[in-house]
Amino acid sequence: MKRGVKIRLKKVAEYVLNKFALRLAYKAYEKWLWRQIEKGPMPYHVAIIPDGNRRWAREMGLTVFNGHEAGYRKVKELLKWLWELGIKVVTIYAMSYENCLYRGPEEKEHLFKLINNGLKEFMESEDPVKYGVRVKVFGRLDLVPDYLKETIKKVEEGTCNNNERFLNVALCYGGRQEIIDGIKKLINDVKKGALDIDSIDEELFSDKYLYTSWLPKELKNPDLVIRTSGEIRVSNFLLWQSAYSEFYFCEVYWPEFRKIDLWRAIRSYQHRERRFGR
Repeated sequence: MKRGVKIRLKKVAEYVLNKFALRLAYKAYEKWLWRQIEKGPMPYHVAIIPDGNRRWAREMGLTVFNGHEAGYRKVKELLKWLWELGIKVVTIYAMSYENCLYRGPEEKEHLFKLINNGLKEFMESEDPVKYGVRVKVFGRLDLVPDYLKETIKKVEEGTCNNNERFLNVALCYGGRQEIIDGIKKLINDVKKGALDIDSIDEELFSDKYLYTSWLPKELKNPDLVIRTSGEIRVSNFLLWQSAYSEFYFCEVYWPEFRKIDLWRAIRSYQHRERRFGR
């Protein structure tokens, strides 16, 4: 065998061995991490800000569209991980109100089609029945195309009798806009005489006038909010509901988010003392 061929074969063998060693190390770490969290308290409601799709795509030499597609695949993966943990409510920040207003038309249309296909795929999968998932899409839905509105209606109607787990998709959503919409509804009820001003308090506003009012009372507010990509801000997400949530900021871009990153977030949550402002 020629010397050049031997060198190439050696390099291939080294690469394969290194990949195998890394895989073994990852599996060992995953088992160790699982033992740390498996008996601890799990959050009931986990909210996700899946940030970093575009930056990941640029660093990988891909298009923005490729980044969003990778992010969508990761959402599907994440939902499986969360259902397996027994999490009752998942809220995904699919698209912000600001993005709906200011992103370019081609990128917005690509995102709308991804979300539309994602909702259809979810309904065709075993997940709604297997995990008993009810789906709700909320936000300024007047900004989304008609074909997506129709899909949203079908998915919500098709899962309305499921009550084991709940999936919120925040689309063209903004926390400030949600509160404004709630105030408008409240004022309208007061003007009609359906509501006494003296009866208004935080609990009533949360139970009747927010987008999450459809959820069971004890599940409305996220216990844990996870944001990827290293950005440390809430970006107008669930401003009312997350007042006493625990936040976990993860350095990795969303398409690279792994099961161990989720479990690290859960571990961090389990080590905190929740005081709810007290």
